[in-house]
Amino acid sequence: MNADVVPGVVAVVLVSLATLAIGTWGLRISRTTSDFLVASRTVRPRLNASAIGGEYLSAASFLGVAGLLLTFGAEMLWYPVGWTAGYLVLLVLVAAPLRRSGAYTLPDFAEARLGSRGVRKLCSVLVVGIGWLYLLPQFQGAGVTLRSTIGAPTWAGSLVVAMVVLASVSPGGMRSITFVQAFQYWLKLTALLIPVCILLAVWVSDGAADPSASAPASWSIPLASPGGGIGLYTTYSLIVATFLGTMGLPHVVVRFYTNPDGRAARRTTLAVLGLLGIFYVLPPVYGALGRLYAPDLADGRSDVLVLELPNLVVGGVLGAVLTGLVTAGAFAAFLSTSSGLTIAVAGVLSQDVTGRRWGSRRLGGVAAFRVAAAIAVVVPLLLSLPAQDVPVARTVGLAFAVTASTFAPLLMLGIWWRGLTPTGAVAGLLVGGLGSGAAVAWTLASSTSSGWSAALLGQPAAWSVPASLATMVVVSHLTRASVPAHANRFMVRLHTPEAVELQR
Repeated sequence: MNADVVPGVVAVVLVSLATLAIGTWGLRISRTTSDFLVASRTVRPRLNASAIGGEYLSAASFLGVAGLLLTFGAEMLWYPVGWTAGYLVLLVLVAAPLRRSGAYTLPDFAEARLGSRGVRKLCSVLVVGIGWLYLLPQFQGAGVTLRSTIGAPTWAGSLVVAMVVLASVSPGGMRSITFVQAFQYWLKLTALLIPVCILLAVWVSDGAADPSASAPASWSIPLASPGGGIGLYTTYSLIVATFLGTMGLPHVVVRFYTNPDGRAARRTTLAVLGLLGIFYVLPPVYGALGRLYAPDLADGRSDVLVLELPNLVVGGVLGAVLTGLVTAGAFAAFLSTSSGLTIAVAGVLSQDVTGRRWGSRRLGGVAAFRVAAAIAVVVPLLLSLPAQDVPVARTVGLAFAVTASTFAPLLMLGIWWRGLTPTGAVAGLLVGGLGSGAAVAWTLASSTSSGWSAALLGQPAAWSVPASLATMVVVSHLTRASVPAHANRFMVRLHTPEAVELQR
């Protein structure tokens, strides 16, 4: 084996073994269906915050942000800002009421709030579709990582991640994967922090040159390119997608069902804001240093910047060790996010598909979850194989646009407006889902283009979110007679602190 690939191989093996070992340790306390789906609602804020940070910081965060900054400049800072601020919106509008709903999944919440099986079925389809769309870049990123560090074919990384995720999720579900994801957050933070400190020391010893000096004049000026109305539109649309998209991500929402109560959900969200803020300081530094030491990667290979920068700047044994460390962090990102998404999608499939009739017999709760987990992983794995050249952050950004256009309006209105009706919810979900979904399909399938049509379809949130929200409100007003009879009682439940409930 070539000595240059040894650190990468060791990193992947160690992260995979640690994931399996911690997951197996957590298996000893996973027994019931509630353990598998929501860890029996007993996860405390500090552990839950680390676990959320672990699953939320995906391939786009670890690899994509630095690559976007390398290629497009300071305007791309809106990605980490928006992904972090999304939790502030979640904290203010959704976290505690969602936990008090008593649901296991987003479709559970929709049915409980609106009393409609039709709304539940539509939400189930959306959760599975969004989950698979978000899993694609995790598998793609794994393929890019192994190809860059050890020269393996792109499908190999995707297959390794899929196998490890299935092996860790299927036996213990949410209960065991919580410990895995908490560990992986701190591994990812360490994997970026140590190399960047050394890279900055080298940069200072080289004279601390200004990264923007080797870049186009527009690189450090937000909205300088493409500029004008299109630049403003794409930026504001990105803000809408990232600020509102977080609350609709299936693997994020399901985490709030694991808290003991609404107060714990709020404390968890506050801790997550801090953890994400610390992490997102680091990828932009890699992007800026890349302008000095690896500008050639901006031409189609920006996703490997974090992986290749240590060798390019430091070199030698130390460079190889640092490359192994960032490889370990990257694989932790793929594994943790894929695990969370698998649990979210499997939870919906096990309740609405495999938990009903599967072949000639009916599967029990845990067995149904394990079958659903296999389906949740295999389908996006197969879809990722022909799509390896799609930029990681681009795919994730599109997933945020879809969630912002569908579940964000449903949650905000479902939690804060009594007048939402099942017909209004379905109409809004269809308008937002079909509109943003068509834009996603066009963007992933199209070649490079420019102009307003490309901007509107490449960043659809600015029009698809208001369209979905307005449709829900208008159609609900037109069908106000179908407001669920239990709406007032359910709204009281969502907004009554647990302390008050205990006193009654």
